Amino acid sequence: MILVVAALLAALAAVAGLLLTRGGESADFRGSTAPEGFALPRFALQDDDGHVLRSSDLGGKAVAVTFLDAQCTEACPVIAAQVGQAVRSLGDERSEVEALAISVDPARDTPAKIDAFLRRYRAKGDLRYLDGSVAALRPLWKSFAVASAQDTGNPNMHSAPVRVYDGDGRWRSTLHPGVDLTPANLVHDLREASDVS
Repeated sequence: MILVVAALLAALAAVAGLLLTRGGESADFRGSTAPEGFALPRFALQDDDGHVLRSSDLGGKAVAVTFLDAQCTEACPVIAAQVGQAVRSLGDERSEVEALAISVDPARDTPAKIDAFLRRYRAKGDLRYLDGSVAALRPLWKSFAVASAQDTGNPNMHSAPVRVYDGDGRWRSTLHPGVDLTPANLVHDLREASDVS
């Protein structure tokens, strides 16, 4: 029996080692480890300042992506505030990262509501809120495999993870509000994603 338990523990340790090592790179993320083979989907969307951002513009940067609704009163305010705080705390490293929120309710996410939301939760200038038409966003939601408030009809019912991608666009970590999303954890995972790209 002791030999069986020892063999089982050795097997678990080997599996854990494989999960923590990616192509020779040591992964030390605080969020959930992302599945292999998933990359940042391609997009071209307008941000809250009226500039078009393309996914191809992000090459070389660690990127945090989340999914928000400006009318949401539950998870979204927490996410926006924590992401904003994390980005501000990066100091000189800010130029190496990008924090993005993709609208999950474009029919109601007007420029004025987005601006007011970002200002209310101290994320304006730190979190770029990307918006577009339902037709433009629906394929993107599908690519990210997220549920939208547009489809649920409830601004508080939608997917709201914070996913971290490395400079090569590889999905590396996922943080969840109320579980492991904190400014410190997000800063740590963004730095880790910068180091492994």
